[in-house]
Amino acid sequence: MDMINEVSQKVLGLLPGKDCNGLGGCGYATCEECAQAIAAGKGVDSCPACRQDAVDAIAALLGVATVEAPDKVVYVKCNGCAAGKERLAGIGSCTEAKEMGTLPGECQYGCLGNGSCVQVCAYDAMSLVDGKVVIDENKCNGCGACVEACPQCLIEVVPADVTNFIPCSSLDNENTTFATCGYGCIGCGDCALACPKGAIEMVVGSKIDGRYAKIDYSKCEGCVSCTVACRKKIIVDKLHDLTKVKEDIAFVKCSGGAWGHANLAEQGYTSCKEVVDAKLNLDELNVCEYSCLGFGDCVKVCRYDAITNEFGVAKVDVDKCVACGDCARECPRGKIDILPYIGIKKMACESDAAPARRLEICGMGCIGCGDCVDNCPNGAITVINKHPYILADKCLNCNVCSYVCSRNVIAETEVPEYNYLQASAMQLDK
Repeated sequence: MDMINEVSQKVLGLLPGKDCNGLGGCGYATCEECAQAIAAGKGVDSCPACRQDAVDAIAALLGVATVEAPDKVVYVKCNGCAAGKERLAGIGSCTEAKEMGTLPGECQYGCLGNGSCVQVCAYDAMSLVDGKVVIDENKCNGCGACVEACPQCLIEVVPADVTNFIPCSSLDNENTTFATCGYGCIGCGDCALACPKGAIEMVVGSKIDGRYAKIDYSKCEGCVSCTVACRKKIIVDKLHDLTKVKEDIAFVKCSGGAWGHANLAEQGYTSCKEVVDAKLNLDELNVCEYSCLGFGDCVKVCRYDAITNEFGVAKVDVDKCVACGDCARECPRGKIDILPYIGIKKMACESDAAPARRLEICGMGCIGCGDCVDNCPNGAITVINKHPYILADKCLNCNVCSYVCSRNVIAETEVPEYNYLQASAMQLDK
């Protein structure tokens, strides 16, 4: 055995030890070929899977200066299921699934969920859970074999210490992305505008009118700016909890609906959209024409488990809601608003029906008695079309209106003290 081969065998013993079959980014078909190249003078960091201790050991063996070998991992730039994962499950490979094409309503850019990346990972760092690729960062060494295996080009090698990820590469336009996937980037560019380091670029397709945001990790400092600015709240942030740090909140403009919901359920309806599309005369069915229909179309699209159906009306869990707006967009009656997350009062009823009719068909709605208007010390409540409206710029949060309301429909979002403290710590209050 000549000297080069003898040294290359020693180098081979210092490499991670599992062959990536030429997919790992070193440019060689096998680990042995890579080791031979290193022994012949190729860079000591030629294997992208080598950690710093291995690079140092190889440099010492060869008697050359070591180089920095940043720890790396991979992440998948798709967090949704809109690419037809359920339909394509069990096809065999992602390449075969891609060749089958997408159907209307499916994302042509998303993860196909057949795990071709999992199959080539030699370090057992990737697994497939319910069609979603899960990465074990403790096992992943950033070799990059999975990058080559993904026909959708959704896997990226990044420094192991990065904290923000944008899990989408869709070039569909905003309207298509909204309709297709709750996790999709709509290309609004708010994150890029908010980034203080200019670390986010908007990737634009050559033939399609959409775009998506991409982080340049050489500039990113892991701050919270992009995460908070994201309209859809899809940016994965490993440091900050957006269920606590938020500027807005979803609010359901209805406090009742159980009686009307039950009447519609008896008629065989199962979704809010189905009721709206039927163009029913709701009053004839003893259903409030202004109420939440209570079938939970909004609940189904909420990614944060922040909305539930309670007694025929949608209820928002303020501790979980991040104001992504998916529920508001899904509600066919426009019963959900995205409002500032502050303590001002809000009227949880929009009924313009006569007070007697309100009492007849809803046990929890505003009856238009006017007590709140008469007792507000700052004139912050006015009546429009037989319905009280609270003027946020005049409201002092004195709670008089809540006290005098006999129907308990004036709502206030309680903002916990930790929200203010955490926001202050992240300099979000400036």
